[in-house]
Amino acid sequence: MKLAVIGAGSTYTPELVSGLSALEVGELALHDIADERREIVGGLARRMLDRVGYRGRLETTGELERALDGADFVLIQIRVGGQEARLRDETIPLPCGCIGQETTGAGGLAKALRTVPVVLGIADEVRRRAAPGAWIVDFTNPVGIVTRALLDHGHRAVGLCNVSITFQRHVAQLLGIEPARIEVDQVGLNHLTWVRAVRVDGEDVLGRLMADHGDALAEGAGLPRRLLEELGAVPSYYLHYFYEHDRVLAEQREGVPRAAEVAEIERELLEMYKDPSLNEKPALLERRGGAFYSEAATGIVASLSGAGDAVHVVDMRNGGTLAGLADDDVVEVPARVGPDGPVALRQAPMAPELLGLTQHVAAYERLAVRAALSGSPLDVRKALLAHPLIGQDEMAGELVERLLAGEPVR
Repeated sequence: MKLAVIGAGSTYTPELVSGLSALEVGELALHDIADERREIVGGLARRMLDRVGYRGRLETTGELERALDGADFVLIQIRVGGQEARLRDETIPLPCGCIGQETTGAGGLAKALRTVPVVLGIADEVRRRAAPGAWIVDFTNPVGIVTRALLDHGHRAVGLCNVSITFQRHVAQLLGIEPARIEVDQVGLNHLTWVRAVRVDGEDVLGRLMADHGDALAEGAGLPRRLLEELGAVPSYYLHYFYEHDRVLAEQREGVPRAAEVAEIERELLEMYKDPSLNEKPALLERRGGAFYSEAATGIVASLSGAGDAVHVVDMRNGGTLAGLADDDVVEVPARVGPDGPVALRQAPMAPELLGLTQHVAAYERLAVRAALSGSPLDVRKALLAHPLIGQDEMAGELVERLLAGEPVR
């Protein structure tokens, strides 16, 4: 098996490499267009693999064609424009009275506009050069929008996020049990999901979990416990941008952007990665985000390769899974994954208070893909008008100008 990682200069890559021992990877290709980052991260990856006795071939390269040649799996984890672009995404919307976030709202749209064309270009090369039937696993945000673009263009792709596996591990810690016993029934769109059931050995324990550990669940969601109890579900952390918009906006206007914090963490990590004696992922990596990324990624690759089907929460076509959404919408749901791809588990209809917001954002995501492909200011404007965090004529007009101009950060 050959696995190609596109965007391997990411500081996430050691997290991924740490999980590769669970896979029979004969060849690992690490690709990045940033020479220095690629060599630094690639050097640490080599030391990590040597430490565990990896017998396959490791190649680091700046040539996309070389990385993709014969690949069975292509994991895409790029950030077009780097942390500087992220900082713009998080700060440009603030003067307009909008949340600044890299995957949600106006900032998420800005990222999609940059990212979708680049990912589709990579996917076209996968089609030309990878092994027949190769799978693309997209970890690049905004995952739902990027995955939709890939599927719209006929690529064999599935989207992956670490929100569900992180919640599973949190619950396992709260209950003091092995994560493998827990199945998380998380539904919605990428970064717009609710956990409606938590099954331990097949039994739904969400009610008991809320009663015994409601405060911890609420803290993880960044929302009041009362709201979780009213919804009868646990929203993902990204829902607090919707449910507590004004409070979050006020905090963002006064605080330090997350992008600035991440950039500093990345600088520290890259300095650590240069250390020739370092041969395992450092603890600081946990502050970067992407917890349990390696387990999520290696788990889905294992299932797609035929090493045993299993249930994973993935981004895939709706296909009738969630009533009230179009069949071609890309949803994030539990699915049984095997060599032929994901098959969504059957889902009960979403409650109106969940479905309404989901439909609203699904319409925006459809328009976001259109805008990313056309580059038309009118299409960008329509996407902004459709987003529930924006939706105002004057605000959308101002944001179109700011986003397309790529104004400097404050």
